Formats: sequence, C-alpha cells, structure tokens
Amino acid sequence: MIRTNTNYAKLSHRYLFAEIAQQVNTYKAEHPDADIIRLGIGDVTRPLPDAAIQAMHRAVDECADGRTFRGYGPEHGYDFLIDTIIQHDFLPRGIQLDHEEVFISDGAKSDTGNIGDILSTDNIVGITDPVYPVYVDTNIMAGRTLKYIPCHVGNGFTGDIPSEHLDIIYLCYPNNPTGAVITKEKLAEWVNYALREKALILYDSAYEAFIQDDSLPHSIYEIEGAKECAIEFRSFSKTAGFTGIRCGYTVIPKELKGADGTSLNALWNRRQCSKFNGASYISQRGAEAIYTPEGQQQVRATIQHYMKNAQLIRESLAFLGLTVYGGEHSPYIWVSTPDGEDSWGFFHRLLTDANVVVTPGEGFGQHGEGYIRITAFGTWENSLAAMERIKKMI
Repeated sequence: MIRTNTNYAKLSHRYLFAEIAQQVNTYKAEHPDADIIRLGIGDVTRPLPDAAIQAMHRAVDECADGRTFRGYGPEHGYDFLIDTIIQHDFLPRGIQLDHEEVFISDGAKSDTGNIGDILSTDNIVGITDPVYPVYVDTNIMAGRTLKYIPCHVGNGFTGDIPSEHLDIIYLCYPNNPTGAVITKEKLAEWVNYALREKALILYDSAYEAFIQDDSLPHSIYEIEGAKECAIEFRSFSKTAGFTGIRCGYTVIPKELKGADGTSLNALWNRRQCSKFNGASYISQRGAEAIYTPEGQQQVRATIQHYMKNAQLIRESLAFLGLTVYGGEHSPYIWVSTPDGEDSWGFFHRLLTDANVVVTPGEGFGQHGEGYIRITAFGTWENSLAAMERIKKMI
C-alpha cells in the first residue's frame, strides 16, 4: 500500500499565488476585454542587465566548443562566483567569510524551504506573521510545530522578542510582505535571543539591495555573534531580474553547530551533494557579471526604477487617505484596507472595479488580515495606470 505524507493534508487547499492566478483567470475568462494590470505577484518586468546578458552569451559559446564545454559543476557553486560574492557583498561590511561557507543555489525560495532537510522535525519553529508562505508550508509538510510571532504596527512589523523557547526563527528584512525594515539594534535583540536559547535564525535577506539608508543592516552578520546562530539567504531574482534565470546563494558559517556539536555547514554540503546538481554554469557567469562596474551600474538603475514605482504607489494611496507602510526600502507596499474591509473582499473589488490585481494580506497569515500587498515590480506605465484606476474607484 502506498502511504503518503499526511502532513500535506494540513496545508491550505491551494498555494496563495496559485489561488490568485486562478481567480484572475476566471474573471478574465468571463470578461475577455478586461485590461488587467497585475501588481500582485512579486515578479520583475525589467530586462536582465546587459552585463549579465553578455556574460551568459559568452558562457553559451564556451559550451558550444568541446575544448571549453562545461558539464556537471560543483554542487556548492563555482569558485569564480563565490569569491566575487565574498569580495563585494561581505568584505566591504567588515564580514569575513570562508569560501566553503557560501553555497550557490537556484534561488532563495528553494533554499529557505530545503534547509529543513538538515534540521530535526522536533524543532519548534517561530514564524513571523504576516509571512512569506513558503516558510509556513515547508515546515507543515515536515510536521514541525509552528509558533506564530505577531507583527503589527505596534512593533514596526518586526515582532516582539518571545518569552518562550523557540528552536528556529524565520526573519526576513526588508520584509516580504510588509516592506518593513529592521534596525541593527532590534536585529541584535533577535541575535541575543537566539544565542541565549541556542536557537537558529533563518535570515532571508533577498531584498537587502533595496535598502536606501545604509545605517540599516544588509546582512545579519553585521551583528556580533550572528555567525554562531544564523543562516542567511540571498537572491539575484529581484535585484538583477533573475526570476527566470534562477540563481542565489546561502551562507552557513562554520561556527554553526547543532545540539550534538554537528556542523550545519557540513550537513548542508552533504545535502547539496546528494540532492542538488548545482546552478547552471551559464546562470553563474551571468551572476558574476552583476558585480562588474557596468553590472553594478545597471542593477542600480533597475532598483531605482522599481523604487520610483514604489514611491508613486505609496504617495498615491496615501493621498487617497489609505494608510500605507513599506515602499521606502522595499519594493513592497503594505496597505490597510478602507473602512475595515476584509482583504479578500478588497482584492475582489480592485479586480472587478479597477481591473488591478494585488495580493490579499490574509493570504500571508492571520495578522495580514485588513491589508493588501502591492508590488512595485511592474512597469512605470502600469503602476501609474493602476493608481489612476484605484483613484477613480475610491
């Protein structure tokens, strides 16, 4: 008899963004002439940086020649990209990393879910709420106990330090979905909690490049002691348009140990060697090129484009009298629904009355109710048109 993982029965019926897509497609089928503007899913619209495109073209040409062809690459990533990441993302912030502490992957979403492979299902997991659904779903799939940490206006959407013991805590800043950022002082409180409780912080820093105030932490390793209690995830998806190319990386310091003294770095390396063939050579060459002077200039231009959209959305909705958060150091704008309307209700009203797609906050957790998330990853023209439509609707 085939036995299935019964933990899947505990999941919501449909993944949030699949549910939104299904409802939008149903509406579109019933209203084929509707001009839908999609500001829900956090997918990018700007083309890849030219430096990355040229690098990937060269990599394709290499693979077309038997003398320079590349087959299986190292599971942890090529040296040329790892060395470049350390040199540009960490050393300027005074963070020393060994080559073996950086693992190239196909993106942060995969790694934030897969990291559970090396962690016991007996761990109690702290989940900030509202939250990126992958953190919740992958731990439910594994059968772990979840404890929710309310994030709201009163604590700046950064959660209160728990009074109870947690074994694992997921943190994401700049935050998806709220767009909130965390100060070094508050992040240090989380690190101190983890050190005291011998807990592990899983820190998703996929949006750090959008931070406009450099006094805010870009990496958890800017905080003393974090190497002993934290794993950091990063991505090229939103900063360099790699949502379809797929490349990111995870940092696991050698200081990180399990309760029995086992190295988490060694466990992850073993896991990757067994279950992951590595990100493609072509995508890694593209990622490397992002760090060239030309690539950095092009990435900055892309980020500025999205932040201009964010400013437009933030200011337009605030002018309409809506309460708005995020959008200053993040491509996400977190908006209170008008007159206490529930988030799915406002989602449907925006879809039907303005033909604008957003994400209902309730899909991110209980404390997301009463909000919607709007992404700044659209084009300038669509962002502007969407704000005009919402203005007319409200």
